Amino acid sequence: MQSSALLALSAEGILPKIDYAIFADTGWEPEAVYRHLDRLEREIAEPAGIPILRVSSGNIRDDALNPDHRFASMPLYILNKDGRPGMTRRQYTGEYKVKPIKRKIREILGYPYPAPVPKGVFVEQWIGISTDEFHHAKDADVKYMQNRHPLIDMGWSRSDCVRHLASLGLADTPKSSRLGCPYHGNSQWRKIRDTSPSEWEDVVEFDAAIRKGNARANATGNTLLGEAFLHRSRVPLGEAPIDHVTRAERAALDDAEAAELGVVNGCSPWSCRGDAEQDDFGLAS
Repeated sequence: MQSSALLALSAEGILPKIDYAIFADTGWEPEAVYRHLDRLEREIAEPAGIPILRVSSGNIRDDALNPDHRFASMPLYILNKDGRPGMTRRQYTGEYKVKPIKRKIREILGYPYPAPVPKGVFVEQWIGISTDEFHHAKDADVKYMQNRHPLIDMGWSRSDCVRHLASLGLADTPKSSRLGCPYHGNSQWRKIRDTSPSEWEDVVEFDAAIRKGNARANATGNTLLGEAFLHRSRVPLGEAPIDHVTRAERAALDDAEAAELGVVNGCSPWSCRGDAEQDDFGLAS
């Protein structure tokens, strides 16, 4: 939502024109996200002369189930043999989001890895983080990227982004998070189940397939000591209590602004959270 608004503000001339927008594709985004990206490119970016660059390190779903592929782990909910809950390490964001964005930025600068980027050569990268998520705003960890957060500079919240996109006919901008994200809240799981049966079947099958961890770990003898699940209840997704209305959802219904925004969950190249919107764009200038 925020990244789409940021791109639109640049395309409209409200903010300076960026040179590129970069979308990090995990290969397993909801179909609604890909449709939105196509529309955003066609109706907003292309008329303004802003290329949207789609980058990827592979398909996270296929890689997790491929015993021959080294896999960066996703944060799965674990039920240990002694009944205690746990969670696997989160590594996939760096592999499937941060790394391909950095690789593309190096190419843009003319210094693809492993060539060193000379001192003083950098891109200014705009990140779609709004005032209600200011605590996620961080400096880049490499000198060839300088992060800026224009929405925070403008004093824009997520609701401002929602209203602006609605004024452009983009009120249906979807939340961007990979289809089988463990950080989905019940509302997102229900939406997949109730609106996209094929995608629901896909995530239920994946949940069953990763019960003992990713295929590569099992193939190399590092079998998970316990069971892994996509849903925080640590029961199979098809049986999980996703019809339960969580405290966060109830709070959203009780708060006017939150009701407008909805309960959002996901993770991005820059932050990962259970009740916050995900942004998968890097905006380079």
